[in-house]
Amino acid sequence: MKGTNIGRFLCALTVTSILAACGHKKAPQKAIVQDIKELQEAIPENIADRVGYMADNNGVMEDSVHSMTTAVQYFYAQHNNAPQWSENGTANAGADSMLYMVQHALDAGLSPAQYHSGQLTAALQQVKTNDTARKDAALWAKVDVMLTDAFMKMATHLHYGVAPRDSVTLRPDSAFTDTALNALLQQALAQKNITAALQRLEPAHAGYQALKQSLRSFREKYAGLHWDTIPENYTDTAAFKQLLLNRLVQGAFLDTTGHAGDTSLLKTGIKAFQREFNLYPDGVAGKKTRQMLNRSLYDWEVQVAVNLDRWRKLPDTLPVRYLMVNLPAFEMQVIDSGKVAVASRVIVGKPNTRTPLLNSRMTNFVMFPYWSVPYSIVFKEMLPAIRRNVNYLAEKNLEVIDRYGNAVDPDSIDWTKLHRGHFPYVLRQMDGEDNSLGIIKFNFMNKYSVYLHDTNARGLFGNAYRALSHGCVRVQQWDSLAMYLIKGDPQRNLRDSVRYWLASQEKKQVNFTRRIPIYIRYFSATGEGQRLVFHEDIYGEDRSLRKQIGL
Repeated sequence: MKGTNIGRFLCALTVTSILAACGHKKAPQKAIVQDIKELQEAIPENIADRVGYMADNNGVMEDSVHSMTTAVQYFYAQHNNAPQWSENGTANAGADSMLYMVQHALDAGLSPAQYHSGQLTAALQQVKTNDTARKDAALWAKVDVMLTDAFMKMATHLHYGVAPRDSVTLRPDSAFTDTALNALLQQALAQKNITAALQRLEPAHAGYQALKQSLRSFREKYAGLHWDTIPENYTDTAAFKQLLLNRLVQGAFLDTTGHAGDTSLLKTGIKAFQREFNLYPDGVAGKKTRQMLNRSLYDWEVQVAVNLDRWRKLPDTLPVRYLMVNLPAFEMQVIDSGKVAVASRVIVGKPNTRTPLLNSRMTNFVMFPYWSVPYSIVFKEMLPAIRRNVNYLAEKNLEVIDRYGNAVDPDSIDWTKLHRGHFPYVLRQMDGEDNSLGIIKFNFMNKYSVYLHDTNARGLFGNAYRALSHGCVRVQQWDSLAMYLIKGDPQRNLRDSVRYWLASQEKKQVNFTRRIPIYIRYFSATGEGQRLVFHEDIYGEDRSLRKQIGL
């Protein structure tokens, strides 16, 4: 700063800001210059002061938001603390673009508050409308540092997700280096296209893009509406029906024009709501439907947000062929070259015997398999039943196998002396139509001893709620899946052989020459044709993830 300006500048500082500069114990205060032209000289010193304050306060600025301290420090060290988002008292186009991205962060499933939304909105409004604020070098420094931090944090979150790295994350890393963030921001500012720079970091997966687009359409549809809550429980049926009618009208699920107060229309409106939110459309306002009616627009937006974050945990590119099981949707899809090659309803684990999230490769399938009952099921369900009546084993088509692989007469065993600490047997269900695994079992390596399989209880695929198994995944279209998996196998006529073995009920194992990756994941919201499809949070995973990402 030129000598003639130093005195005028220091006189403009408040006592508070001088004290703060000594130890950065408080946020830097006002630093008013007399002439707008002096800002470019005054702001670097104030940026240095603010970066120091941020570092001394464990990366937290006055809005209590944790910042990317080391990356911000590195960036300004590379640029001699020069302002990047303004010039001569005017915010540049990049600042306006970044503020828009912050204010509309929820469009990408992010929380605006994580990116200093309140502070930035207020500060930029001040410098645009208040002449004194416009001359405040400390305020411009605050804007500059917060915009830089917002860009770096949003870049990281859009690419890697907000939630911490988990056990099934396939990415080799989970954060940009300080050098990489510096390069990203420097390039975005040079190209004067902040929005495009950030959007390029988002997943290109069709599922992610469809979900994001569907969220936009959903918000356009419901953002202008307001609805009241209805009682979860009630005693006055007539009064409840009127409240329910009002709620359906408010949500645009029912038009009562010319039929004011006519509760006979309720069933039509309830069905419309249920279809919109992927509930069984029985036209009855049961407990689950009432709970969904009382959710706010923000609740639905957050459900989409946590699922966008799950997509960000996948690698930038997926294999050409892979199998995906979506647990809350009770659905399996085989994707080949970006298209659905096989789709099937599935039955997944109950909440107390969950199907685990995992990554693996499918190696083979077995036709007419035995089922070796997991010990968890033996001790929890079967052993008590056997003790009551040993004929339970015959009824369930189970045989007892000793440690040498020999079948043992169950009547020769004292079942009362067997327990978790002493059970030298395996319960094995014989193959055939009555076997719990059904006709076929698809194997892939995993530490949970789960697999995909057919079932002898095929009628359960008609249920809307299908979290019913002990952890394995039952596949309705097992035959289509089997034929797809051996498609293109170099062994000639393998498909014909498999059909023959199935028809003759032969026990065979078919190994794959091309092992297909399998991902078991948890997406409770999906986008289909610009329409959001919501699924029940069967394992409560949304609630825990919502806390992790601050929504």
